[in-house]
Amino acid sequence: MAPGYVPNPFVPRRRKTRAVFVGDVGIGGDHPIRVQSMTTTDTQDTEATVAQVVELAAAGCEIVRITAPSIRDAENLANIKRELVARGVRTPLVADIHFTPNAAMVAALHVEKVRINPGNFADKKRFAVREYSESEYREELERVAERFRPLVRRCKELGRAMRIGTNHGSLSDRITNRFGDTPRGMVESALEFLDVCEDESFFDVVFSMKASNAQVAIHAYRLLAARLEERAPGRPSYPFHVGVTEAGDAEDGRIKSAIGIGALLEDGIGSTVRVSLTEAPVKELPVARALVQRAERRFALAPTGAIDPRACYSDDPTSHARRRTHGSGRPGFELGEAHPVRVEIDLGPLPTDVDEAAWLVATSLARGPDVRCEGLLIEVYDPGAGDRLVRFAKALATNGLELPLAVRAEAGPAHASIDVAARLVVAVGALVPDDILVSLAKEAVRQGTAVEWELRGRLGDLPGLLDRALAVSEAAALAAPLLSSDTELPVHATRLLAACLRARSCDAPIVLRHRRAAGSADDEALIAAAVDLGAPLCDGIGDAIALAGFPDPGRAVDLGYRILQGARLRTSWTEFISCPSCGRTLFDLEETTARIKSRTQHLRGVKIAIMGCIVNGPGEMADADFGYVGSGPGRVNLYVGKQVVVRNVAEASAAERLVELIREQGRWVEPT
Repeated sequence: MAPGYVPNPFVPRRRKTRAVFVGDVGIGGDHPIRVQSMTTTDTQDTEATVAQVVELAAAGCEIVRITAPSIRDAENLANIKRELVARGVRTPLVADIHFTPNAAMVAALHVEKVRINPGNFADKKRFAVREYSESEYREELERVAERFRPLVRRCKELGRAMRIGTNHGSLSDRITNRFGDTPRGMVESALEFLDVCEDESFFDVVFSMKASNAQVAIHAYRLLAARLEERAPGRPSYPFHVGVTEAGDAEDGRIKSAIGIGALLEDGIGSTVRVSLTEAPVKELPVARALVQRAERRFALAPTGAIDPRACYSDDPTSHARRRTHGSGRPGFELGEAHPVRVEIDLGPLPTDVDEAAWLVATSLARGPDVRCEGLLIEVYDPGAGDRLVRFAKALATNGLELPLAVRAEAGPAHASIDVAARLVVAVGALVPDDILVSLAKEAVRQGTAVEWELRGRLGDLPGLLDRALAVSEAAALAAPLLSSDTELPVHATRLLAACLRARSCDAPIVLRHRRAAGSADDEALIAAAVDLGAPLCDGIGDAIALAGFPDPGRAVDLGYRILQGARLRTSWTEFISCPSCGRTLFDLEETTARIKSRTQHLRGVKIAIMGCIVNGPGEMADADFGYVGSGPGRVNLYVGKQVVVRNVAEASAAERLVELIREQGRWVEPT
C-alpha cells in the first residue's frame, strides 16, 4: 500500500524528477545527489567571500549559496562572480533572498540560481491573528503573485534556476492563520508560488521544506511530494533540496541532520543536500557526503521484486504518532504501550573474564550520569556457558548494574540461559527449525521470560519470517512476543515489519537494533546510527533502541539518548536550535553558541534558540522556550517563546541576561 509520497516506502529508490540546471550542475533527473553549502562572510566583503567559495569548491562543494540581504549586496555578487571566474572557479552561486524582492531582481543578473522564501518574499511576519474571508484571501494571493511574477519572468529570460525554500520558522501570517504553523502550511505556502511559476511556464524550480525539528521537516517534504504527485500523476516532478535548518553544532547538530536528511534520502527524496551546522561551512561537507554515499549504497541494494505487505506502516506518514503496542518487560523497564523508548546496549559475546568485564562496563556507564542504560544484551553460543552467564549477571549486580539482561542465544545455550535472562533474543532464519523455536518458546513461557524474535534474512524474506515467528508464538502460547530484524536495509525492514504486523492485527513491540560497522570512523558510525534508528523513530516505530559494536558502552548510551532527543522522543539535555551563520549574522555564532551552552546545557527539557538575525528567528522561537536573536550590530533581543521580552541588550551581557530571564520564568536549576 503506497502512502502517496513515494511509489513504495519499503524499497529504496530515488524519486523521479526532472533535471534542473544551476549553471553547469544538474540537479535531479539522472544526476547524482549534489552537495552544497553557504558562505558565512559579509557579502560586501568580496575578498573574504571569494576566499570562502574557493575553499568550499576545493573541498568538493558543488553549489555555493551567498546571502543578499540588500540591493547593495546583490550588486556585489557581480564582483564576487567576476573574481571567481578570474581564479578559474566555476562553482555555481545561489543568491539567498529574504524580504527584498528588488534584491532578487538584481541578484538574478549575476548568479545561476535565486533562492526565495515564500514566507517573507512579499509579507512581513507580525504574528497577527485574524480571519480571512475567501475574497480577502484571494486578494492577498493576487498581491503576492504580482510581487513575485517579475522575478519569475527574469529567471526564465536569463536561464536562471529558482529554489522556493519554505522555512517552518517564517511562514506568513496569512498562511499560519489558515493552515497553522504546520507541514501543511509549509506546503501550501510553496505551492502558491509554484502556481505563479507554472502560469509563466517556468519549470526550473527546486523546492525545500526546512525546519529545526527533524520530524516537521520529514513530514513537510513527504507531504509536498504527495501533493506534487497529485498535480501531475506519474510524471517526473520537481527536485528537492533537503536539509534540517538550525541543527546546531557538534554531535547534536550532526545527529539531528542525519535523522532528518537521512530519513528523506531513505525515501529517495532529495536531489541536493545541505547540512546546516553552527560551524565553519567546510565542516558541513563531510557530513553531507557521508549521508549521500550511504543513500547511494542503499539504492544499490534495493530488491527488484515487488514488496506489498497489504498495509501501510502508519496511519499518516506526514504526521507523527507512535505505533500502538502491548507492554512487555520488568517493572521499571517495560517496553511498549506508553512507556518511553528504552536504550539498550549490546555488549556482544559473553566475556571469558566476567568479573573484569562487568567492572569495565559499570565504569564506562558511570561516566555518563545524566542518562542511564536501561538494558544490556549479551551473546551466548556455547551450551556450557550457563554458569559463566550466571556469574556475569551477579558481577554486574555487584557493580551496581541492576539492569534487565537480554541474552541472544541459539537453541541449546538459550535453554540454559532462560532462568538468567529477562528476555531471550532468538534468531528466526532459514536454518532454524520451527520445532526447536517452539520448544524454546514454551520453556520461556514456563519461566516467565520474554522472547524477542530477531528476523534474519533479506528484505523480501521478512513477511515469511514474521509469519513463522507468529505461528511459533501461537503454538507455544507465547502471548506477548517482541520483534526485531537483521537485514541489509534496516530502515525499510523496520517499516515493512510494522506494516506486516498491522496487516496481521498484531501489536507486538519492535526493538530497533543497530550494529556499528567494523572499522568505521566515529563520525561515520554516528551518522549511520542516527539514520538507522532515528528514521524509524520519526515514523513512530520503535519501543527500544539497541546499539552494538561500540567499544565504549557509556558512549553508546549517550549516543542512543542523543538520537532520541534528535527525533523529539526523549529529552535528556538542553536542546539548542542554532543557525549555521551567513552574511546576515550579527555576531559570532560559534563563539556565542559555545558561551550560552557552557551556562545552560544542564537544563533538561529546555529548548534555546540562538539566531544570528530575524529571518527565521521570530518563527523558530515558537518551537523554543527561549530565544537569543541578533537585532543589530552588537545588540540582541531575547524571547520567551515567540514573544520579545527584552530588547536591544548589549551582546557582551546578553548571555547572562538570558540566564536571568530563564530564572525569571522559573525554568532555571543550578548545575550539579
